[in-house]
Amino acid sequence: MSRLFANWYDFFMNPLEKKKFKRIRKELLSQATGNVLELGSGTGINFPFYNVAATVTAIEPSQYMIEQSFSKQKQAVIPIEIVQASAEELPFAANTFDTVVATLVFCTIPNPEKAILEMKRVCKPEGKILLFEHVKMQNQFLSSLQDWLTPVWKKICDGCCLNRDTIDLLSSHDISITEVQKYYRDLFVFAEAVNKK
Repeated sequence: MSRLFANWYDFFMNPLEKKKFKRIRKELLSQATGNVLELGSGTGINFPFYNVAATVTAIEPSQYMIEQSFSKQKQAVIPIEIVQASAEELPFAANTFDTVVATLVFCTIPNPEKAILEMKRVCKPEGKILLFEHVKMQNQFLSSLQDWLTPVWKKICDGCCLNRDTIDLLSSHDISITEVQKYYRDLFVFAEAVNKK
């Protein structure tokens, strides 16, 4: 991840974050309880919204993004430990976390299937998995447009895939989806799931 992308990320996301995304994040993170792992914490946009977790460990592979997150780490009500690591190789023992959180991150993980297996490994049996992601749309024309745009979009946005079907990926790995809410014509999804082992 480039320093330039990390520096400008919050600026470009701000119009969405100020409106609906802030409410979605608050609702999602109010359910993050116990020992929480956040995958791909980026610039720390979620940090101020954790309020019921016992502990929060945030992993992020980009040092540039970690540097951008320090100010939000200071705003957090709950102490947050930031660990530089990738979602595909989590440096934690099995069954460590009660809740795993991922927001707008699965689109950029190079190997999402490996990341899902790692997430399952470190999440306790029957642990919660909370997601807010953008996904491949169901409308045939719009999903085709996502397919067409993705190669260029990946270059502009540091690897972000517009056409990743994250919910289907989770379901195919024995993660039980208990609730899905869709936004912006199903471009974005809020999902609650349970880790089945």
